[in-house]
Amino acid sequence: AFISPLLYAAAAFRVPHAAVAAAVARAPPAQLLSPALVDERLAAVLLAGGSGSRMKADRPKQFLELLGKPVLQWDLELLLSMERLERIVLVIADEYRDLPFLQPFLSDPRLALALPGAERQNSVENGLAAVGDACTLVAIHDAARPLVTIDAIERCFADAAQHGAAVLAVPCKPTIKESADGEFVSRTLDRSKLWDVQTPQILRPQMLRDGFANANANQLAVTDDVSVVELMGEPVKLTVGEYTNLKLTTPEDMIIAETILRDRGETH
Repeated sequence: AFISPLLYAAAAFRVPHAAVAAAVARAPPAQLLSPALVDERLAAVLLAGGSGSRMKADRPKQFLELLGKPVLQWDLELLLSMERLERIVLVIADEYRDLPFLQPFLSDPRLALALPGAERQNSVENGLAAVGDACTLVAIHDAARPLVTIDAIERCFADAAQHGAAVLAVPCKPTIKESADGEFVSRTLDRSKLWDVQTPQILRPQMLRDGFANANANQLAVTDDVSVVELMGEPVKLTVGEYTNLKLTTPEDMIIAETILRDRGETH
């Protein structure tokens, strides 16, 4: 019988990877009221300034509808449901701030707005500036990952509280080849050592500021938020995430995301 590749891909997200299952079994459950977080003041920066050109849509992907709701609405509903988050900074361009679905959220006193920058790093810096000095841990999250769960976020916060920086990640499933010229294989990387990094990425705010300052001063290229911490030689804890926390990048991802949401019993 023919099985749609998209349905096959969606089904694959439902089957726990052996490495993830083993790692989660080893990791103690974490809650926002766990001892590690009792004295912490938590915030989040939600990045919604990307254009999403690979989605080939008439608007940025964070405003596309996912089961009848904009992707960004799924993000905001999740984060605002977490009572321990004292401040949530939405990084969004001026031209989108009057969208009707956003208006109810803007009345929440915890929600602040910041402008996107030319690069991701600039957007994060703008969002961080609006977090406030009282925050002791800040989660940087991409709006294009609306399927992250509260459990995963809580565990990442707990790891960041203990280690200073933590990132959601899952073991790589495919075999990864390296190519120097884009035409021939240079070598095959050891998959057992490779992790697919997701968001949120959670850090001490001052550690993130110091990392950006170091990267700017030394003209270092960074591809994600915890990279600036790595470049300073500081440890970053890998928090075992979930394969369902996919990044919406192509039209096929939207179909898979809807399948995952239906499988969870989440609709409107």
